[in-house]
Amino acid sequence: MNGRATSGARTRPLAACIAALALGVAPLPALAADAPVLVELNRLEERGADCRAYLVLDNRGKTPFEAFKLDLVVFDKGGVIARRLALDVGPMRAQKKGVKVFDLAGIGCGDVTSILVNDVIECGGQDRDCVALMEVASRGAVKLTK
Repeated sequence: MNGRATSGARTRPLAACIAALALGVAPLPALAADAPVLVELNRLEERGADCRAYLVLDNRGKTPFEAFKLDLVVFDKGGVIARRLALDVGPMRAQKKGVKVFDLAGIGCGDVTSILVNDVIECGGQDRDCVALMEVASRGAVKLTK
């Protein structure tokens, strides 16, 4: 036959890839890039009248984040909102762990019972649900939740 049969055989894998993309099937490397980002409340430390918080961030994925801004809500012993703040913990390199420190001015650590990650305000231009991508944990009595 002419060269058409050979040419068609070579284009079948390409056609299968195009069909998979049209059906919304993501390539395997993209799925691997969506590994979780762990945000851990590691420690609280009294600093005079303020409370210093230490967050350990572990970007387990293959995608770096130029920005990663959290909307945090701090609750007191009575369950009342004591403070709301935006905290930029980025940039985060891919497959890298780091520590971010921030102060809660005018709030004693003994008055804090929990911190809620209310939302991810900015996620480095990534087109995905970064709240769903994030896992939270706590090392002490004060719980970090989402």
